Amino acid sequence: MSTGTRTVTDDDGLVRVLGLGSGVLFVLGSVIGSGIFLTTGMMAAKLPSATLLLVAWASGGVIILTGGLTYAELGSMFPDSGGVYVYLREAFGPLPAFLYGWAAFFVFWSGGIAAVAVGFAEYMRYFTPQFPAPVLAATAITVLGGINYVGVRTGNAANVVLTIAKVAGLAALPAMAIFAAKGTPHWTPVVPPIANPLAAFGAAMIAVLWTNDAWYCVTWIAGEMKRPQRDLPLSLVYGIGLLTLIYVLVNVAYFYALPMNDIAGTLRIAERAATAMVGPAGATFVAVTVIISTFGCDNAAILAGARLLYAMARDGVFIKSCARVHERYRTPHIAIVALVVWSAVLAVSGSYEQLFTYVVFASLLLHMLGAIAVFRLRYTRPDAPRPYRVWGYPIVPAAFIVASAAFVLNTLIEKPMESCAGLGLLALGLPAYWYWRRSATSA
Repeated sequence: MSTGTRTVTDDDGLVRVLGLGSGVLFVLGSVIGSGIFLTTGMMAAKLPSATLLLVAWASGGVIILTGGLTYAELGSMFPDSGGVYVYLREAFGPLPAFLYGWAAFFVFWSGGIAAVAVGFAEYMRYFTPQFPAPVLAATAITVLGGINYVGVRTGNAANVVLTIAKVAGLAALPAMAIFAAKGTPHWTPVVPPIANPLAAFGAAMIAVLWTNDAWYCVTWIAGEMKRPQRDLPLSLVYGIGLLTLIYVLVNVAYFYALPMNDIAGTLRIAERAATAMVGPAGATFVAVTVIISTFGCDNAAILAGARLLYAMARDGVFIKSCARVHERYRTPHIAIVALVVWSAVLAVSGSYEQLFTYVVFASLLLHMLGAIAVFRLRYTRPDAPRPYRVWGYPIVPAAFIVASAAFVLNTLIEKPMESCAGLGLLALGLPAYWYWRRSATSA
């Protein structure tokens, strides 16, 4: 129906204003944070081969593309706010859906916002060393919460500007490699001897999947897309394709600029590569790009994450006030505040590495279950309208499920304490679910 100049959904009062371009930029904006600027050096310490590292980055793109194609079918069936939460609810019932939302709020989504904010703070201290990193991280999250509080258009406009800026900054790195670097490239296709190559490749893939995490969050804002049945699948496919291309080209620039001995173990790999190519100005350029990138990433994350909490509250399995839509701004303002507060607490109290591990383990586990929903719904609702059917069914969704299961198992083996802590937090959701369900039934 129409309200003045704003078109809103029939059931929840949110404004449908986002188109295909916004969806593609949302995929890029929510995924590209600090990871691409930091992880390659850590990966190279365990897998010192430019060829295998490029294979890892390309493989990560293929894995999330299989997930994107799978979720595109679900998104075309259920074009509502909440995304994966809705898919799990429709396929498996309210409890698995609630546990997904619970884990997102307390672990992998708020933890991701916090981890990216910590990355923002570390690079912001390049210019403002007098401020503690936790203070800068919490401040950034709070400011972004305010931007999203006052309207989806405001949050989306910020995402568009920041995403274009950070993609341009990333594109400058391959350009530096072509036009500014001196000498010959250091990359060689020869693969050196590596002890336990499969284990090393698996460890590198954990970092790749972390850097690609959040590709699915565009599904959470389907309730504010103009034509979600068409634009959501296209946003996933185009966005993931562009994302993979960007990541591979940026890593080619790293290998062009630096020998493997200088890459392995280097945390700020983008800064070091840019300095090698164009001098000290390169380090300043990268610092500014990372600040823009991480700020934009958390902007998209807050916009999407609040819609997940809103969907849960509307179903009666989260704080009731989070289902409110602001009368003036038409945003789930209470949900935004709740997400911002908890993410800021994690940013102040958690270490980057712990947050990193919590996010990867919980996210892979639950999104694997989300992909299984395709099979479940094909069986239970064979005649339901599907404006888009996943290409390559059943091979494509099965490939995503198998790959996710392999990395869940690898993370559990490599990081057992952090993984078990993530499972423990998931289990804590059970009494909360029963409490909220009882309260909703009584009401």
